[in-house]
Amino acid sequence: MSTAAPPADWHRLDPRTVLVTALVVAGVVAGAAIPVTLGLTRWFSLPVAVLQVLAGAVLVIGVAAGADRVRWHRTRYRIGTECVDLHTGLLLVKRRSLARSRIRTVDLTANLMLRLLGLVTVRIGTGEQGSESTLVLDPVTRAEGERLRLLLLERAATASPGVHREGELAVLDPRWIRYAPVSFVAPMLGGAAAGAVMQVSDWIGAQGQVIEWVGDRFRETPLLWTIIVLVLAALVAGVLGALGLWVEMWWNYRLEREAGGTLRVRRGLFTSRSISVEEARLRGVDLVEPLGVRLLGAARLDAITTGLAKDHEARNADHNTLLPAAPRTRADSVAADVLREPDTPTGAALTPHPRAARGRRLRWSLAAALGPVLILTLLGALLTPVLLWIALGSAAVGVPVAVVLALDAYRGLGHALSGRYLVTRSGTVRRSTAALERAGVIGWTVKQSVFQRRAGLLSVTATTAAGGGAYTAHDTDASEGLTFAAEAVPGLLEPFLEHAGDPGHPDP
Repeated sequence: MSTAAPPADWHRLDPRTVLVTALVVAGVVAGAAIPVTLGLTRWFSLPVAVLQVLAGAVLVIGVAAGADRVRWHRTRYRIGTECVDLHTGLLLVKRRSLARSRIRTVDLTANLMLRLLGLVTVRIGTGEQGSESTLVLDPVTRAEGERLRLLLLERAATASPGVHREGELAVLDPRWIRYAPVSFVAPMLGGAAAGAVMQVSDWIGAQGQVIEWVGDRFRETPLLWTIIVLVLAALVAGVLGALGLWVEMWWNYRLEREAGGTLRVRRGLFTSRSISVEEARLRGVDLVEPLGVRLLGAARLDAITTGLAKDHEARNADHNTLLPAAPRTRADSVAADVLREPDTPTGAALTPHPRAARGRRLRWSLAAALGPVLILTLLGALLTPVLLWIALGSAAVGVPVAVVLALDAYRGLGHALSGRYLVTRSGTVRRSTAALERAGVIGWTVKQSVFQRRAGLLSVTATTAAGGGAYTAHDTDASEGLTFAAEAVPGLLEPFLEHAGDPGHPDP
């Protein structure tokens, strides 16, 4: 096959992509080789089975490497003055182009294999929904990836020098790892680990033996203590998994402000990631406090920005996170640096919401706790008294927890105007304090249910093209909520308000 260079101004991917593919497939084949060999020994002798597996492995690796060689030969890209072009494909030829003026992200990622070879995967995106808004160059050299990032994100400086410091804004503090075990990831990983043990044992036909082995260990142990021990074992596995995941994701973390007004996040132990956010597209920040992290006085900082990558892979990579869970004071200071403000708006004093909002949260929370109890009670009356005892235990635990969470959710409610930003806060299991630039608000949505109307409450939602698209002040006083929206973006809501009596008192 010819390896002639592409036409002038066109570039190829790095040819070592074939080696990377061969090594990755070889690793997968090696993992499958032992069980396949053992399975073949039912019909063939061990030497014959080994030879068959080796022949199959060579064939699979060769086909994968050959296919990637064809992909490399048929793929080329060009950085023009107006567009970025990518041509690829053999039977189905794809020619795609992105206007440079629409490019918002150039992210670099490299797994361990790519890092050892000095390669990276470059993802060039417009931030729109769908894969057609992203061009992927996989792989190119790290130097070429950095060149493309600087070239495609080159912008005139958008902020006056000296307003806030340039360069390094935050670096990893290893002590932050203490927040990993109290995240919701730990119990999820614990459950996943237990499920994986049962699934793998089922694949190899040993699930019954595993269950029997566990039963033998706890034969003399009461059922309640058996459940507690198994749950604790799953939690320990989840904590270890959460610690490992945190190290992989956030090791070597660094947040920097580059010349030209670009925020850059670099992180990752085995898989390195470089994510760039243009300050011109930044519309605010979101201080996120999951319950466990908040109890330790910490918070995570996310960017509210337009044009951030939205394809499937980006959504699973925390692309909008500027700072991992860190002490709240540190998160506030980083938020101020990111927004170029002397004081962070996420720390502004918020207007509390009426007591009627507390009642609504208590009713919701108690309904969620007592619903399963009522079902268990009904089933217990019809089927077995055991369910009645379970219902009693659920009520004894669920009702106090529901009340505490409802009161905490009420205390967290608030809204305010802080300089150029409007601030909303809500949530208890996941508390969010969003500071959204007023200029980024493109509309308001006012909702008032029948029950809210009777209580004199309403919810106002600021809609924006950035971040989650909507930020809501829940269950505000009807007058205060409308005044808040009207003052936040003057002229946007007034045409839909009727001023009764006092001109400063808008009514819906």
